Amino acid sequence: MKKNVAILLALAFGFTLAHAQEDPAKLAKQAARALTSYNMDPGSNAAKLEEAKQKIDQALKAESAQALVSAWQTKGEIYSTIIQREMMLRQLNPTMPLSGDNDALEAYEAFEKAYKLATKKYEKADAAKGIAEVQGYLVNVGLLKYEAQAYDRAYRSFDALIRSHDILSAEKLKSYLDNPEQYENQIYVAALCAQLAGMNDEAEMHYMRLYEKGNAQAAVYDGLYQIKTAKNDTLAAERILREGRQKYPNDGALLFAEINLYLKKGELDGLITRLKQAIEQEPNNLSLFITLGSVYDNLYQREAQAHNNDKATEYFNEAKKYYEKAIEIDPKASDAYYSLGALYYNKAAARTQDLNALPQDDYSAAAIKKYQQIQKEIMAFFDEALPYFQKSESLNPNDINTLIALSEIYARKDDLEKANEFKKRLETVRGGGKNAEPYFKM
Repeated sequence: MKKNVAILLALAFGFTLAHAQEDPAKLAKQAARALTSYNMDPGSNAAKLEEAKQKIDQALKAESAQALVSAWQTKGEIYSTIIQREMMLRQLNPTMPLSGDNDALEAYEAFEKAYKLATKKYEKADAAKGIAEVQGYLVNVGLLKYEAQAYDRAYRSFDALIRSHDILSAEKLKSYLDNPEQYENQIYVAALCAQLAGMNDEAEMHYMRLYEKGNAQAAVYDGLYQIKTAKNDTLAAERILREGRQKYPNDGALLFAEINLYLKKGELDGLITRLKQAIEQEPNNLSLFITLGSVYDNLYQREAQAHNNDKATEYFNEAKKYYEKAIEIDPKASDAYYSLGALYYNKAAARTQDLNALPQDDYSAAAIKKYQQIQKEIMAFFDEALPYFQKSESLNPNDINTLIALSEIYARKDDLEKANEFKKRLETVRGGGKNAEPYFKM
C-alpha cells in the first residue's frame, strides 16, 4: 500500500514538474491558436478566449518569453479582444462590471512592449496597429475609473493614451489625439488624475509639458502651483502663481489661490484688493465677505494697539460693513453674527487692558472717575456685542467660541445664572456632546 502511495506521489510530482517546465514559447503559440479559434466562432468558442488568456499569462511569467515580440503581440491581441468583447456587452447592459481591472491597459502595455522589442518592420507595424485599435478603450476605461474616483487607475489609462499617441505619430498613423487641442487637454486630464491620486511627480511631469509650451491655460498654472506647494517648493510655487496671475488676472482659481497664500503669510494689506476683486466676480460668496471683514478686523486691532485711532476707527467700520453685508446675503450666517459680536468684544478687551494699566494705588477723584469711565465703556461694548452672540448661539448652539463669549459677558454683567448655563453648555461641547437646542430662540 505504501509503495502504491509513493508511486502516485511520484506521478503527481512528475506531472507538476512537467507542467511547470512547459516551453513558454510553445504556450504562447497555444495561446495564439486558442485566440484564433475564438475569433472564428466567438459564440461557440467563448471558453477559448479564457484559455488564451491563461496560457499567455503563464507563458510570460518565464523570463525567456519576455524577450519574444510574438508573445507580447499575442498578449496584446488577447486582452484587446477581451476588452472589445466586454465593451460591446456593456452597450447592452451598462451596469455589467468588467472582468479585469483594466484589460485595455494590459493590451496597450503588451503592444508597447512588442513595439519596443521589434526588430522587423512588420513586427512594428503589427504592434502599432494593435495600439491604434486599443486607444478608444483606454479612453473608455479611463473615464470609468475617473467616475469611480479611482484616480490612480484613471491616470494609468490616460497616461498610456498619451504614450500611444506618441508612438502612432512616430509611425505616421492616425491617432485618437491627432487634434492638438485634444492632445493637450488629455495631458491636462492625466495630470489632474495624478494630482487627485497624490502622484505628485507624475502630475508635475504632465503639467510641466504644458507649461513649457508657453501657452498653458490658467488651470495648468493652478495645478502646477498646487503641486509645487505640496512638494514644499515654495519659491517655485509662488513664481508659478505670480506668472499665472499676470497672465490670467481674472481667473477665479488663481485669484483664490493667491488669497489663500496671502492669508497663510499674514499679508493683510495685500489681501484687500484681491478679496474685493473676488467679490466683484462672486458677489454672493458669503465667505469672501466674512474673510474681508476679518482682514479689516485684524487691521483694526493692529492700528488700535499702535494707538492710531483714526485708522483704527476706519478699519473697524469697514469690518463691520462687510460682516453686515454677509448677513444680507445669508441672514442665517452664524459666523457673521459671531464676527460682529467679536468685533465689539475685542474693543471691550482692548479697553480692559487700558483699565488694568491704570495705577493701582491712585485713589484720587480723577483716577476713580477715569476708572469708572473706562469701566462704563467696557460694559457698553459688551452690551453691543451681546445681541450678535445671542443670535449666533440661536443658529449654532454648539459653537465653542460663541459659548465662551456668552459665559464671560454674563459673568461680567453679574448674571451668574446665565453665566453658569453657558459654562455648562460649553462643557457639554468640549466633552464631545451636543446641545440639543439653542438657549436663545430668535
